Parts: sequence; C-alpha cells; structure tokens
Amino acid sequence: MDEARTSPRPDGGRPRTEIEQERAQRDYLEDFYREGPPPWDTGVTPPELVALVEGDGALPAGRALELGFGTGTNAVYLARHGWDVVGVDLVERAVETARVKAAEAGVTPRLLHADATRLDEVDASGPFDLFFDLSCLCGIPPHRRDAYAAGLTRRAAPGALLLMFGYGPGAFDDPTAGVSAEELSTRFSGWELIDTTPGTNPVPTFWFTLRRD
Repeated sequence: MDEARTSPRPDGGRPRTEIEQERAQRDYLEDFYREGPPPWDTGVTPPELVALVEGDGALPAGRALELGFGTGTNAVYLARHGWDVVGVDLVERAVETARVKAAEAGVTPRLLHADATRLDEVDASGPFDLFFDLSCLCGIPPHRRDAYAAGLTRRAAPGALLLMFGYGPGAFDDPTAGVSAEELSTRFSGWELIDTTPGTNPVPTFWFTLRRD
C-alpha cells in the first residue's frame, strides 16, 4: 500500500494517509464497543433479513457470510434458522461478546476476528448463498472498498444475494463515509442491484439487495 496517498479530513486538518484512515476507522469502532453496544447494534434482527429467511418465498437455508457482525445478533439468528454461518468483524471485543452470545443460544456460527476487506487472509472460503452487511461497507475507507467487493464476488455462489444496510453519502461530516446505489453498481461487477429501499432513519439510509449473476 502506498502511504503517500491521502484523503481530506472533515476537521480540515492534515490529510490522512490510507493506513491512517484504516487505523482511525478501527479506533473509532473500538471506542464504541468499549462504552457498550454501539447505536447500530440494537440486539434486534432487522425485518429485512427476517423477510428473506422467513417471509414469502424465503431463501432455503444455505451458507451465509456476515460482514461486520457486531455482537452476533444476526449471526445467531441465521444459525438458529438452519444456516451455516461465517462472520467477520474488525473489533476483538465485539467478537468475544458474539461468541458468548452464540454459545448461550446453543448455535455454532464461525465468528472470526478479521477485516472484511481482507477475506483471503482468513478461513472464510465460499461459496456462500447469502451475504449480510449491516452498515459495514459504508464505513470502510474508499481505497479498501474494491477489495471488499472482490472478496465477496470470489466467494459468491451463482445467484447469491447480498443484503446491505448503509448510510448514504452526506449522512455524516466525514466525506469518505456512506454508500450509494451508484457506487454499488460500479464496484460490484457481475452483480445486479435488484432493490434499493430508503431506510427510516433521521439521516439518509438505504437497504440494498444485489444478486450475483
């Protein structure tokens, strides 16, 4: 990685190198979990995921990869419904909490302390039928997002689905945060964006559904 490449900072300070961006994102997430579950980790499985698993035309249980599983609420939910679940999360404290939650629930998702943009470095081989991302990609520094998309694509079964919740661009002061339908259509070569549904949050949010060609 070229440390000379930089991006602007919302506070107007010195531009951050790519490595500094990654370190800042990790520190930001770790700070949230030191103080308790962050606001996006509600402990409730979102109805959008429930609809895929239990609703009309529900997906047959298969293999699922969750990107940024937090304290494990949704990994446990999927495992309880017969899915073979692998999850990756960047924050060690979150991983430890999720493993305890899974053990108490009597399920065994494989929960890995890992970077969702570096899946080749961990035992998270595919193919997977379902990918779930609850506000993971929208916080990843832009220079790592192509690696995220490539990692998922290499592990996707034909017809696999990616269900993603993301904050829209402009939701926060950080100009690098957020994700849009246009970005997903560009980055995820070989996937079709089949649905974009606005969220109900005070700031712009969206549920995106993509299907692997």
